[in-house]
Amino acid sequence: MNTYPQKQSSLRKPVFFIAAITAVVVFFGYTWLFKPSEAAIVQKAVVVLKGDSPVTGTITFEQSSADGPVKVSGEIKNLDPSSQRGFHIHSLGDLSNGCLSTGSHFNPYDKPHGAPSDSVRHVGDLGNIESDEYGTATVALKDSFISLNGPLSIVGRAVVVHAGIDDLGKGNNEESLKTGNAGGRAACGVIESSALPTGHISIPQEVF
Repeated sequence: MNTYPQKQSSLRKPVFFIAAITAVVVFFGYTWLFKPSEAAIVQKAVVVLKGDSPVTGTITFEQSSADGPVKVSGEIKNLDPSSQRGFHIHSLGDLSNGCLSTGSHFNPYDKPHGAPSDSVRHVGDLGNIESDEYGTATVALKDSFISLNGPLSIVGRAVVVHAGIDDLGKGNNEESLKTGNAGGRAACGVIESSALPTGHISIPQEVF
C-alpha cells in the first residue's frame, strides 16, 4: 500500500500551523508598531514673537514627560537696555487684533496674579524677562505650572511680552492681582507644537 499521500498530508499540517502563527504575530506586531500611541506626548513647542513694537524673539518649550516641568528657553531682542518686561502666557491664540486679542493671562483655576515662585498664581505667570545692555533678554527657566499636554495645554495659546515690569502681584492694588501692572503688549505669538504640520494652530477657548 502506498502511504506517501498520507505522509505528505501529515507533513503539511505543522507547516500550515507555523505559517498561521507567523501571520498572526506579524499582523499584531505591525498593528502595535504603526498604530498611533495613546501615550504619545507633545515634547516641544515654539513661539515666534512680534508685534507693533520693534520687540522680536523666539521661545522654545520642552517637556520630557506629560506631568513633568517645562523648560522654557530662547532670546528676545530690541528691548530697552537693562530693563525688565512682564512675560506671560495668555489664554487665546488669536492674533486677529494683534496682541490685544490674546485674552487675559491663562488662569484656569481662577487664582490671583503672582510670581513664578508663588504657590498661588495664574498658570501663565512667568514673571519678568531682563535685558542686557544691548536690549537682548536670554530666557532660561523651568516651570511646573504650565504643560504642553492635557486639557490645559499651553499649545495654541499665546505668549505676550509686555511694555512694563510685572510687579508680581505685590503692587497693593486690584490691577496688580490681575495683570501685575505690566502695561501694554509689546510683542506676542501663538505657541505651536513642533509635531504639528506647519501652519496648524489650535486656538483654545478662553478659560477662567
